[in-house]
Amino acid sequence: MESGPGRVAPFMTTGVVLIPDPVAGNAVDDAIDQARRAYAAGVRQVWFPQRFDLDAIALAGVVGAAVPGLKVGTSVVPLNPRHPLIVAGLAQTAQAASHGHFSLGLGLGAHEPERVAFGQSWPNTITRLREHLTILRSVFDSGTVDFHGTELSASPQWDVRVPGGSPVPVYVAAMGPKALAVTGELADGTLPYLAGPRTIGEFIVPTIEKAAAAAGRPRPRVIAAVPVLVTDDEQAGRAAAAEELGFYTTIPSYQKVIAREGIDDVAELAAIGSPDAVLRQLRRYLDAGATDLNLSPLRSQSGSPQALWEVAAAL
Repeated sequence: MESGPGRVAPFMTTGVVLIPDPVAGNAVDDAIDQARRAYAAGVRQVWFPQRFDLDAIALAGVVGAAVPGLKVGTSVVPLNPRHPLIVAGLAQTAQAASHGHFSLGLGLGAHEPERVAFGQSWPNTITRLREHLTILRSVFDSGTVDFHGTELSASPQWDVRVPGGSPVPVYVAAMGPKALAVTGELADGTLPYLAGPRTIGEFIVPTIEKAAAAAGRPRPRVIAAVPVLVTDDEQAGRAAAAEELGFYTTIPSYQKVIAREGIDDVAELAAIGSPDAVLRQLRRYLDAGATDLNLSPLRSQSGSPQALWEVAAAL
């Protein structure tokens, strides 16, 4: 059973991020083909990132309809610039299309990339997160909403439920104390990227569980999103990871979570090496208290994902 309002899945899942081939003739067809092959390899959960081209929620719904039994989700859709009513409608549509196998992963966004892309930035991040989740929670739990906040308002004069579109589990890529507190109170769990085992065990798990308990909500899921590269050349893999992940060291929220882990190189947060070595590294996250894993392929892995899928299936 998937988690939703008042419920938490009783088993651990290991999902993988699927990224359509940029040179494919049709990106959606390629995503469906990858999903079918991943499912055949034993993968039971796939996640799609939001970019400035493909829409992650729509793609998850299409793939979920095309591959029955495969769980699909977004990892992650930034809060901005979409209004939560739009997100709620898309998420419910994807849930109906996938027959109950969709999970909505949300992110707080990054100010500078948003400013460059949209010509606008959205301050008051934690307030926007709280109000966004409050509107989503109301729509998903009751089908109605009448909310007027300082950042967002929603008061449609009709029922906004989609038949077959609920419940929708909501996960937030929350890593800081304030974001985790709001997430524990209003969402079903967190989906942090580049949060290492130490950070998960010593900070994320206790912080979000305390907030959920105070709000009377069930124990939240902690879905550790981990960059992965299955390779026989670990040294070259580490060098590739350092180059690819270096971007995150320029974003304040990631700077804090990387510093919290107490490491010297961001590449240390990637699981790299042979299948057995990667499995050992991934199990550290479960030992630290993560309830689920989400394996995100590094660019070097994206062209040959079979080994990654087999690792996910082995877990």
